[in-house]
Amino acid sequence: MTDTHLKIGIVLFDGVTSLDALAPFEVLARTPDSTCDLVAETTGTIHGDTGLILTPNQSFASAPQYDVIMVPGGPGQNEAMSNDALMDFLRKQAAGAQWVTSVCTGSLLLAAAGLLDGYRATSHWLSLDYLRLFPVEVVPDRVVIDRNRVTGGGVTSGLDFAFVLLSLLRGEETARRLQLLMEYDPAPPFRSGHPSVAPADTVEAVRVMAAGMLVKREAAARAAVLRRDAVGV
Repeated sequence: MTDTHLKIGIVLFDGVTSLDALAPFEVLARTPDSTCDLVAETTGTIHGDTGLILTPNQSFASAPQYDVIMVPGGPGQNEAMSNDALMDFLRKQAAGAQWVTSVCTGSLLLAAAGLLDGYRATSHWLSLDYLRLFPVEVVPDRVVIDRNRVTGGGVTSGLDFAFVLLSLLRGEETARRLQLLMEYDPAPPFRSGHPSVAPADTVEAVRVMAAGMLVKREAAARAAVLRRDAVGV
């Protein structure tokens, strides 16, 4: 916990899952005595994976050193893993940040940049095996804290992640009050939000639905491992 003004940066890229970024943004932008930026390679418009258009207010070149850097996931993460500008930005920011964090498959981007080596971390349940391709201790939990790394599971885990992170930044009572203000009292209509509780046929149907994207994700992750080896990350 710190009493200084915090600079928080949430990274965007085309094909980001909007909720991966915006759920944490809604919480973290309300952190007392802080500034929360949306940052991308340029300040041009970003297209989320469902068509939502986002406008970053900082570019990689203009961004300050952040105290907290957060990386979301989404289908665009596959291509982003080979974006040298993004990898360089993440490494530079991580070197000076108090907290290096991610939601969903944003952890694959951190891993590709070499920023989760030797850390415990999580990801979306469909992508945990791809995170295991890197020297990461994979933990299939909704939120994982290891030293100054905080990672969240898939998509909606971003809210849990954000309140946990807020408690680390400004104390548990601040997080409790904001959770109440935002009426975050989840009561999912169906017991199918995780493969550990969903019916087996539902889990299989989702695996089939995501199969094409996952083939591309595995290829992108394996290519990222090779690039890391080639440059000695």
